[in-house]
Amino acid sequence: MTQHAPFSVLMSVYAGDKADYFLRAFRSTVNKQTLVPSEVVVVEDGPVSLDMCAVIERVASESPAPVKRLKLEKNVGLANALAIGLESCSYDIVARMDADDISEPQRFATQLPVIESGFDLVGTALVEFVGHEEHTAITRTPPTDPRDIARSSRFAQPFYHPTVMFRKAAVEAAGGYEDIGPMEDYWLFARMIYGGARVTNIATPLLRYRIDDGAYARRGGADKLRTELGLQWRFVRLGFTNIFQFARNVLIRGGYRLVPEPIRRRAYRRLIATRFSEQDSGPSL
Repeated sequence: MTQHAPFSVLMSVYAGDKADYFLRAFRSTVNKQTLVPSEVVVVEDGPVSLDMCAVIERVASESPAPVKRLKLEKNVGLANALAIGLESCSYDIVARMDADDISEPQRFATQLPVIESGFDLVGTALVEFVGHEEHTAITRTPPTDPRDIARSSRFAQPFYHPTVMFRKAAVEAAGGYEDIGPMEDYWLFARMIYGGARVTNIATPLLRYRIDDGAYARRGGADKLRTELGLQWRFVRLGFTNIFQFARNVLIRGGYRLVPEPIRRRAYRRLIATRFSEQDSGPSL
């Protein structure tokens, strides 16, 4: 039997998460994996419901891997919660997982050997679903070649955050998670790429990503536009993008935030997802 490096799974939950979704997410990522993680770190980002507390206690008691439960007194936001959780991860290799998605059973058995081969960050394709896990909406396949990832990352995020496995040391070398709003993952991965981290994606869908009724609404609005403009300016100051790429991104990505939701939905399906499958842009706006 091949001996693999130990690794942690990092999850965060908050008051808005549903206990039954978290139960299925945890079990799919730990109990049902063909390669079981060495530990699981669960950050409670502020007080959670009694139902969630009961589910966390339940999965911890059933887990084949030790569970570290970090309880934060108040909600600090995802980026800060993940930064706190990452500090508590015992191992250099860390896998991310959200509280409402579903990992495929072979996820870690597929990802870990790629990390062990020398990469610092490895994501995967995913399948979106609405409602029940079997109700597939679309398969989203990211660029896999490091050069394509580097090129496409100047326009859009080339990794799906809940699919990634990374080296803790590489994340820390890039400055770790920073709280800039809902695009903290894009900012982190851009800094990793800019700093020379070795990155790739696996074309096989290894995660089922939950899409709810408000998914496209949350991608638009004035707050999202402000976050977008702040992120694009950070890219320019870092040297990750030039002024021409900045202008393009503000025009396309910023405009996407302001169009009505039905148009935003169609624009993503027909423009962003299609271009991304051709490895010309990133997976999400």
